[in-house]
Amino acid sequence: MELKQTPLHSIHKEMGAKMVPFGGWDMPVQYTGIIQEHLATRSNAGLFDVSHMGEIFVTGDAKEVLDFLESVTCNTISSMKDGQVQYNAVVNDLGGLVDDITVYKFNDTKYMICSNASNYEAVTKHLLKYVKGNVTVVDDSKNWHQIALQGPKADAIFAKYLGKDLSNILYYHFTEMNWRGENIIVSRTGYTGEDGFEIYTSNNLGVTLWKELLEIGKDFGLVPVGLGARDTLRLEAKYPLYGHELNAEWTPVESGINFIVKEKPKPYLGYDRIIADKKNGPKQKIVGIRLMEPGVLRENFPIFSPDGKEIGKSTSGTHSPSRKESLGLAILETEFAKNQTEVFVEIRGQKKLAKVETGAFIQGSVRNNR
Repeated sequence: MELKQTPLHSIHKEMGAKMVPFGGWDMPVQYTGIIQEHLATRSNAGLFDVSHMGEIFVTGDAKEVLDFLESVTCNTISSMKDGQVQYNAVVNDLGGLVDDITVYKFNDTKYMICSNASNYEAVTKHLLKYVKGNVTVVDDSKNWHQIALQGPKADAIFAKYLGKDLSNILYYHFTEMNWRGENIIVSRTGYTGEDGFEIYTSNNLGVTLWKELLEIGKDFGLVPVGLGARDTLRLEAKYPLYGHELNAEWTPVESGINFIVKEKPKPYLGYDRIIADKKNGPKQKIVGIRLMEPGVLRENFPIFSPDGKEIGKSTSGTHSPSRKESLGLAILETEFAKNQTEVFVEIRGQKKLAKVETGAFIQGSVRNNR
């Protein structure tokens, strides 16, 4: 199957990026190197092409739109204010995940769902299966470009570029503004654990924005960042990735995002199983793990208890550029998921000591006022 290309594809190649297949797209994995790009984002700022993500708009009668969204997601949509972004998940009838998403509320009759690159077509199909009444679901992804500006200096860079103060945009909130003659969406969100913005524009303006931000950001240490560092950054921030920590079988509670699971007056898809996991505790769940011996964690390594019982597997892993040690995420039987529990990871036939780490791997610049 031919890989899709973002509007920035030719520019990535001109910049010397190494390209790899990802979710059906041909995407840059690195420009100068994963570690350098990672550390630049943690200390200064990084610019990411995320225009492969999906933008799905849900509009219609206020009550019917709200009822519909509440019925297919596990977080509480009714608590959202205009201009707010909410982390949520579209669930299936078995209680698993179709995708983890961010929901943007423009007003009572208009919402946008930002969905993962490999999933937005499946999310759209799933939503259309359950939509009814005066509600419209439209996948408008091809008409939107998205780039992410992330890092402790992201605010200063973007404020200088736009010529305006951005401190009024709170974490997990967004604003619409007129820029270069079009209405763009700027949200203080991201996938790195750092402060920053995700910027939605037309495709043409997105290409211009990419070039101009890199130019104006030079003095701040801004660099382009590929998927390699995007993965190490999200792992340090303990953010899950669909196909690794999230899938169609595990509930949001098992997947470690139980904080978005809410009880609702009207049950949503998979409600009984999801709420049972929330109330009673799941048999297994996602936790952070840290390798205590030389080696590098990767996905799908079997994990054992000290007495040799297999109790789970790693779902993601890397050598952390910030902490300079091997860490990752794993699905473990719940009794072994307590902080600092010793477990053993099998790497190339050898069992290596590791510890469960339930706290944060890093303290980034992200504004935790969600």
